[in-house]
Amino acid sequence: MVDTDDERIRKAVEHTEILRAPRQNLYTFGTTNIYYYLVTEPAYSELVDTETETVVREGRVLAERPKIVTPYYLAGLEGFSADARRYFESLIHEYGPNVPGLLYAYKNEPKELNIVDGHWQSVVDKINAEIDQRNDPLAAIIKGLDELWDVALIRFIFEITRRSLSDNIGQMGARGLLDIDSRGIPADARLRIEELFRQVSKGETEPAVLKEELDRWGLFDEYEDRFLNIFGKRR
Repeated sequence: MVDTDDERIRKAVEHTEILRAPRQNLYTFGTTNIYYYLVTEPAYSELVDTETETVVREGRVLAERPKIVTPYYLAGLEGFSADARRYFESLIHEYGPNVPGLLYAYKNEPKELNIVDGHWQSVVDKINAEIDQRNDPLAAIIKGLDELWDVALIRFIFEITRRSLSDNIGQMGARGLLDIDSRGIPADARLRIEELFRQVSKGETEPAVLKEELDRWGLFDEYEDRFLNIFGKRR
């Protein structure tokens, strides 16, 4: 028997349509700010005999600068299940602990929810016209199921990430950021650690953030004296 929740999610994914994708890929070296309109037919539409209405959810998806990581690094992240950790271990076994990949981090900031009169297609036409008028290259329109609208948003994020991946990797590779040193650390990670040291020394970032990053890469022994020296300078 198919799990009911799995079936609902599968249905939500199948009914997700990206009606307007951003014209630009995710930025390789900065934060991408995508404004989305998520259009659904009200969940009650089949139960109540009323005029046609459309639900429009608006918000922003903030995509941070993608980080170059390795299976070794991912295995140290918190919040993953035992199954996920077994998968990380299989990646290490298959590709080695230091094969580089990209880690994307996202934040959803919901803004508004409006129920408007009219069929969803006419509503989408109006939204498209508004986007064209303000010439926003990072606006998107998504259609999904009302009761699982956030699944539609996740599906959209997955698709825009997949579309951007090769471009992001190409730009990073051209700058040598994918190069791996003798300890299996990507050049991009070394630069990120240097930036964290700078931020911590200026009081812009807590030392715990830097310590956590060093531990994830297994590099605290290499940077220990420099890390402890930060506290000596603060006295």
